[in-house]
Amino acid sequence: MEVLLLGTGAADGIPNVFCDCPTCADYRNRGELRTPTSVLIDNRLLIDPGPESPLQVSRLGHDLINCPTILVSHAHNDHLDASLLMHRSWVSNAALRVLGPAPVVECAANWLEPDQQNVSFTSLTAGEVIEAEGYTIDALAANHHAYGEALCYRISDHSASVLYLTDTGVLPDATIAAVAGRQVDLVLLEETFGNASDKGDQHHNLDTFATTVAQLRQAGAIGAATLVVPIHLGHDNPPLAELRQAMANIGAEVLSDGSVLRLPVGS
Repeated sequence: MEVLLLGTGAADGIPNVFCDCPTCADYRNRGELRTPTSVLIDNRLLIDPGPESPLQVSRLGHDLINCPTILVSHAHNDHLDASLLMHRSWVSNAALRVLGPAPVVECAANWLEPDQQNVSFTSLTAGEVIEAEGYTIDALAANHHAYGEALCYRISDHSASVLYLTDTGVLPDATIAAVAGRQVDLVLLEETFGNASDKGDQHHNLDTFATTVAQLRQAGAIGAATLVVPIHLGHDNPPLAELRQAMANIGAEVLSDGSVLRLPVGS
């Protein structure tokens, strides 16, 4: 399984164009950008296509010409810019499947052109398991709300597996139970709020990120060989060098936009 991190940032990315905090200054000085979180698996499964997603794909030398499935966690704009479907209709009427919670399906359907007959929608809710393009996808409850239900996912192609966990605060007990004893190769876990502790409980900060990693490790979802990567990073996090050390202390690794992971490790 090849996992391409199209973007690793929160909705406003890093740097936030209106901000002069130390983290935004650090990224400007180093010339690095974090764009909104989106992931492409095997060029076949696009996860959370926000407004930047098409350009993320092109900047990294890829395309979506033969990508048959889109998987969306929730209906906030940075995770679903459904105008993508209209833009696709201008050049292709190939079969496409869109998967996500009910608010995602409702939003996406509004962007279909009348002649887009080959786009199908599947509404998911926590606890469901679905097969798509050779992947088994478990829909997991998120600690987040976006015009209704938001989901996290466990994705497996039966040789490798990924936990995709954004947007969410500390995971519900049902989600921990659903992944218990099922070790994955990669955990992509959101860590939006960094050092901030006063911005609500629907995203992780550094402390709650560490709590969730410990819970997943205790449950057996994270093992010795599991890669743990923070995503959906916002500028409340410390500058990069400090963040890397904080994550290393937890057993996680900070990666940049455009990183490619091949799973299982060493494959």
